[in-house]
Amino acid sequence: MKKIRTLVVDDEPLARERLTNLLSAEPDIEVIGQCRDGEEAATAIVDHTPDLVFLDVQMPAMNGFEVIDTVGSERMPLVIFVTAYDQHALKAFQVRALDYLLKPFDRDRFQEALQRARTYIQRDETGDIGRRLLALVKDLRRDQPKTDRLVVKSGGRLFFLRTDEIDWIEAAGNYVRLHVGPVSHLLRETMNAIEGRLDPEKFFRIHRSRIVNMERIQEMQPWLNGEYAVLLRTGTRLTLSRGYREKLQDRLARPV
Repeated sequence: MKKIRTLVVDDEPLARERLTNLLSAEPDIEVIGQCRDGEEAATAIVDHTPDLVFLDVQMPAMNGFEVIDTVGSERMPLVIFVTAYDQHALKAFQVRALDYLLKPFDRDRFQEALQRARTYIQRDETGDIGRRLLALVKDLRRDQPKTDRLVVKSGGRLFFLRTDEIDWIEAAGNYVRLHVGPVSHLLRETMNAIEGRLDPEKFFRIHRSRIVNMERIQEMQPWLNGEYAVLLRTGTRLTLSRGYREKLQDRLARPV
């Protein structure tokens, strides 16, 4: 019997332990790992290609939806979300026919979700899951209001920063660094979260760890291995990675 290779992702140790214990009692399940945050999860999914992931939604640094965004919906395996979201937010899962466990859940509800996953896998009907995940992430982004002002804490003070003033943004661990002329500010956000809050007509992600204000771009020059150098009006030189080049072409409606 071929076992269903399963990954458990939750930032709470007791939640990981409970899920792992429940799964270990199932003869057709092989738990291939546990992840305590979204970054670990994204790496494990890419490296080990599990058949099934129990994915916590609310995690620090990178939440469950950001894991999907990072891995890419086409590479995500079958997902059972584990969440404490309220009933209103759960409509997003229900509309897309994606299963979830609402914390706290009992053994019967766990068995129901797992059996549904088994059916998908046995019938090899996981092909459209990626499209459903992509639609879910887009729906949630669409519902999130855009902002034109950010509040940054620094040295015990609060700075009210207009997003139009930002030249570019880079990842900095569990923070993002906002570059405003010669000054930079740290904000406790993930790249995916800050990207979702910014106006997509003004800001574009050119790299996994960089977002740029389109109005600050002076020119773009061909670089190495299909990448481009992005020169800002401030003199800063950034790199447009190959993975985001096609998205920029779609944005500009012309080849790059």
